[in-house]
Amino acid sequence: MSSEMRSTSPFASKSLARHLLRGGAAAALVALAIAVNDDLPLLALCAGIGAVTALRGCPLCWTVGLFETLRKT
Repeated sequence: MSSEMRSTSPFASKSLARHLLRGGAAAALVALAIAVNDDLPLLALCAGIGAVTALRGCPLCWTVGLFETLRKT
């Protein structure tokens, strides 16, 4: 099967740098959610939702996408 016909996963990114940037952003959002959890729970919730969105699911989904991005490059 040629590479043009192979379907790509929705978890993979167009480039490795973009994928790592999404992971870094998610890690920062998780850290923010933990830091402000007691004082600003609504901000913590929004940061958690942002982290899940940046990861395109759970951390395992991000890891699968990392390996698929590496395989693609």
